[in-house]
Amino acid sequence: MAQLDWSALGVRAKEMGFDGIDLTVRPKGHVLPERVTEDLPRALEAIRKSGSDVMMVTTDLKSASDPAAKPTFAAMQKLGLKLYKVGYWRYSAKERVEQTLEQCRGHFRSLIELGSAYGVVAGLHNHSGEYVGSAVWDFREILRDAAPAQAGYYFDPGHATVEGGSFGWRASLDLAVSRLKMSAIKDFYWEKREGRWRTAWCPLGQGMVNWPEIFKTYAKAGFAGPLSLHVEYGKDDMNDIAKDLAFLKAEVSKAYGLS
Repeated sequence: MAQLDWSALGVRAKEMGFDGIDLTVRPKGHVLPERVTEDLPRALEAIRKSGSDVMMVTTDLKSASDPAAKPTFAAMQKLGLKLYKVGYWRYSAKERVEQTLEQCRGHFRSLIELGSAYGVVAGLHNHSGEYVGSAVWDFREILRDAAPAQAGYYFDPGHATVEGGSFGWRASLDLAVSRLKMSAIKDFYWEKREGRWRTAWCPLGQGMVNWPEIFKTYAKAGFAGPLSLHVEYGKDDMNDIAKDLAFLKAEVSKAYGLS
C-alpha cells in the first residue's frame, strides 16, 4: 500500500476490508528503527483509533547486535505486539553454504535469546534468489535451537513456487506448516524478457501458485493467520489491492469452509 500517515493507513485498511496491518519498522518503513520507542506507540494508537489494528511487525533485524533490536522488542512488548519478521541474510560466492548457515544460526540464536525476554515471536521469510531460506529447509537448520513458541516460518507460497515450481513448493509447505507463524501472499509467473526468463509478479489467481492446495493445507493445520498481502506488480493501485483481497478472502473461505 502506498505510504500514508498512520491514521490514514488505518482508515484505508479498514475501508478496504483488511483485518489489520503488517506494519514496517525498518529503514524507509512506517516507523523508523531509530525512532521505534517514540513512534511505534503513536503509530499503533493512530491505527487503532481509525478502527484497524497491527497484526505483525516487519523488521530488518538479523542479529541482537543491531542497535534497534532491544528497543523494538521492548516497544512491542509494552504494546502487546507479538509477531515480527526477521530481516534477510544472503549467500555469497566467497563462502560455503555451510559456513553461511552456521553464521546465520548464531545471529538468529542471539535474536531469539534477546526476544525471549520480551515475549516476541520471530518469523523467517523465505525469499527466492540468493537469500538464505530460498530453500526453505535452510530455515529448519536455523530454527533448530529455537522452541516453536519462540520462532517459526513466515511462509511465502509465491517465493516457494519460484524456487520449486514442480514439487519443491509442496515439500517446503509441508516442512513449514507445523511451525507456521504468518504467511506472505503474492502470485507470479515466468516470462521471457530480453532473452532471459524472469519472474513476473501478478494478481492473485493469474499466476503459478496453487492457492487451493495452499489454503487447504493451512486449514487442515489449523493456521489462523496472519496473512500479509503483498502487491508487487503494477503501480500499487488500490483497485488491484481490492481485487487481490477479494480473491484471497474467497479462497480462504472455500478452504476453511466459511462459505
